[in-house]
Amino acid sequence: MLRFESPIYLYLLLIIPVFFGLMVLAEYRRRKAINKMGDPLLIAKLMPDASAKRRWIKFGALQLALVMLILMVARPQMGTKVSNEKRNGIECIIAMDISNSMLAEDVQPSRLDKSKMLVENLVDKFNNDKIGLIVFAGEAFVQLPITSDYVSAKMFLQSIEPSLIDTQGTDIAQAINLASKSFTQQDKIGKAIIVITDGEDHEGGASEAAKAAMKKGMNVFILGIGDTNGAPIPTGRGGYLTDNTGNTVMTRLNEQMCREVAAAGKGTYIHVDNTSAAQERLNDELSKLQQGSMKSVIYSEYNEQFQVFGILCVLLLIIEICINETMNPFFSKFKIFHKGAACTLLLLALGSMSVMAQNDRAHIRKGNRFYRSGAIEQAEVEYSKALTKKDNNPQALYNLACTYMQQNKDSLAAVYFDKASNAETSKFRKSKSFHNVGVIYQRHQMYAEAIKAYEQSLRLNPNDNETRYNLVLCKRNQKNQPQENKQKQQKKQKKEQKKEPPKDQMSKDNAEQLLQAAMQQEKNTQHKLKKIKTQTQSKNLQKNW
Repeated sequence: MLRFESPIYLYLLLIIPVFFGLMVLAEYRRRKAINKMGDPLLIAKLMPDASAKRRWIKFGALQLALVMLILMVARPQMGTKVSNEKRNGIECIIAMDISNSMLAEDVQPSRLDKSKMLVENLVDKFNNDKIGLIVFAGEAFVQLPITSDYVSAKMFLQSIEPSLIDTQGTDIAQAINLASKSFTQQDKIGKAIIVITDGEDHEGGASEAAKAAMKKGMNVFILGIGDTNGAPIPTGRGGYLTDNTGNTVMTRLNEQMCREVAAAGKGTYIHVDNTSAAQERLNDELSKLQQGSMKSVIYSEYNEQFQVFGILCVLLLIIEICINETMNPFFSKFKIFHKGAACTLLLLALGSMSVMAQNDRAHIRKGNRFYRSGAIEQAEVEYSKALTKKDNNPQALYNLACTYMQQNKDSLAAVYFDKASNAETSKFRKSKSFHNVGVIYQRHQMYAEAIKAYEQSLRLNPNDNETRYNLVLCKRNQKNQPQENKQKQQKKQKKEQKKEPPKDQMSKDNAEQLLQAAMQQEKNTQHKLKKIKTQTQSKNLQKNW
């Protein structure tokens, strides 16, 4: 992020048009004076070395140098340090139904597209709030963790399609349960779960899940989209979806179920149709929620970038000095020089600028753009290129470690987080590296190492509540880990004792009876598994919308 520390000096750029006007006036007076002396063509032949083009080139170079000087005085800066800022707002998790039934067109252009438009308009209304996205059908997963980055929210929203989830159906309960676990640990802040669905719940338990979320202080809003009269589901091939018997599936909005779930969660049921009434009502309901203080990521430390403008200013001044208003007799034999000296030097200056642009910071900025767009592998490549330019760049090391962490390459991520902490001078950024190392160890249940990393992070940033919470959790899990291992060993020993009775107490007939009983039990188990599998497949085939 580029900014100017002293933007008031940018007003000096207004003198450039003034100088241009003075230059035009000087040229006018010059020509007027020449005309008084005699015939202009004759005078031009008497002064063959004079050149109006060179005067303008010199003037242009001088003015560009002045622009660079003014920009340098205004102190251009690039944001390098990310920190948290407290703002007032709410947290909102949107759970969007992406089952095949959402392709029905009883709401224009379709239920799914209308849902996307509604969420996008909702994001546009947000200011200091946080938002997260969950998609669900027969299963549910987090599409976007809760964040205040509205640009990323819109980007992830556009990529939502029913093909994201293979298991079709509609499990609203699972979506609500997942949403209730996706909020931050902050208290005294309004938390809303917005479920956008057509209400065809194939699994049940939605009201119980909404009631459990309500007890945790979360309001559950149900946005029922569709028509109660029903509509067919387009297949995208010119036809409509059919069931196992070959009949066209008619999907209907189940308003009764939606109302019950909203009531259980002490929220509001809102019917979404082709008007904007649902949008306005949802905005009104969310505005009633308690707004609490939350943290948002911002740039809080900036590095000076005046060096680039200073170098360009010097190059332009050199160009201005090297160009004469009259042709130098020494170079009169070299036509190429006196025709294009200024252009050549200008190209050299531009070449120097392009070389400077390909430094480590340029690759980091390019990698950041890839990372934000979800292209993690391309971001990894750019961060690696930045390290080839400067192998101890802490920002490149940290960002590269984040890409490895996103790709579940935890061992590499831990190595580069360690390198970033060693190369970093800022305590805040060091603490973030140690925190992420702790997360990696915690993920692999290496609680002792995770505790050590979290403690190092807290020494550098004692106000990090998330790290403190993870530290307490790891200590608790570490205490329970020996007991769990001991219980597992005891259960294993008991099973082995039951399976291996003393030989002197077991006859050959008893052994055969036990073997037959075990075989029969295995057959019964396999029969039950086949029955369950058959029922599951039948259920998925019957409810593939």
